Amino acid sequence: MNKFLFPILAVVLGFVLAFITKKQKSWNTKLLLSFSGAFLLALTLFELLPEVYSHLDTKQTGLLIMCGILLQIILELFSKGAEHGHVHIHKHDTAFPWLLFISLCIHSFLEGFSIHDHNDMVYGVLVHKIPIATLITMFLLQSNYSKIQVGSFLLLFALMTPFGTWVSHNSSLLANYAHAINAVVIGIFFHISTTILFESGEGHKFNLSKFIAIILGVGVAYLI
Repeated sequence: MNKFLFPILAVVLGFVLAFITKKQKSWNTKLLLSFSGAFLLALTLFELLPEVYSHLDTKQTGLLIMCGILLQIILELFSKGAEHGHVHIHKHDTAFPWLLFISLCIHSFLEGFSIHDHNDMVYGVLVHKIPIATLITMFLLQSNYSKIQVGSFLLLFALMTPFGTWVSHNSSLLANYAHAINAVVIGIFFHISTTILFESGEGHKFNLSKFIAIILGVGVAYLI
């Protein structure tokens, strides 16, 4: 049951943190983002990657992972990088951000395929979605969108990952392609997590707090 509830809980926690943090992209939010990126990358390497390589041809797997990276790049043309913390919503816009919404829903739906009873990817998705949901909520609440629009956006965003998990478990049509889809999802996770971790810091200076957050993310993923 956790595989369905945790992704929803992540958005709820992100919503709560948006009120607590108040300040856009605060120091704490940046550290949580760094931790989540390292945690997601490590879990992908520890859990999902070996599983996919054990079921698919190695070259085919590599190709599918590259397809996932390219797919995420395409999605970010519309989301502007919201999947790794770059939310660009103009406060005075009244038109609903459909491109952002659709790209985030596609991303969330696909990441649901990585969650199975026998792996720990649900924790990776949980930790990944919290800071993203926090930043998205901050921007939505600062915008001119109605409360119904904001609520609908966050509700559907929260439900798309469990929906992806449900489809992957119950669709006989997709059952034969489950590992191939997971390879694509690995590419998506690789792109998101490495973007979070390796984006240039302020002045290209070594950031000790961020480094510690990354080490903790990898360490916690290893111990799960």
